[in-house]
Amino acid sequence: MRKVLGPIAGIVILLVVLGILFVPSYNKFVTQEENVDQAYAQVENQLQRRLDLIPNLVNTVKGFASHEKEVLGDIANARSRLAGAQGPEEQADADAALSGALSRLLVVVENYPELKADANFRQLMDELSGTENRIGVARQDYNNEVATYNRQVKRFPGKIVATVFGFEEKEYFKADAAANEAPKVDFGEDGK
Repeated sequence: MRKVLGPIAGIVILLVVLGILFVPSYNKFVTQEENVDQAYAQVENQLQRRLDLIPNLVNTVKGFASHEKEVLGDIANARSRLAGAQGPEEQADADAALSGALSRLLVVVENYPELKADANFRQLMDELSGTENRIGVARQDYNNEVATYNRQVKRFPGKIVATVFGFEEKEYFKADAAANEAPKVDFGEDGK
């Protein structure tokens, strides 16, 4: 009887030790993955807030600058692209296109001083500016959560748990390559 209990006890002890090592690591992965998903949802939330504000801003500008259809069309197209984007990389590209279109809108606004003085326009611009700041913070929070999670995926013993249970590295929210270039602002002919 002792000969049978010895190997069984050894297996039970081994399973308990493995459980003590792997269960907390697994639970940490689950928690960190949820943190990443929650942070990404906040990025999407702020991007949606921006998408909701843009039609009001565009309609306000249309009333003052009806002949600036190209810029307004670019904003509408970029907004649609962002609304349909999936995943951090595609959303980052669409977000960069929308940011560029909004930058061109600001140049248009400079040509219409009466628009800048309009209370509705100022309020919308303040809301949009606040949203841009919130988007930046949400992206940073997301990338911080991704970094924490990815470190866990790469470190030992987390790497073993990640491999066994299928936890994979997450993508960072990266800026579009065009984001490295400052927008060109021209208030008149030949930059004068």
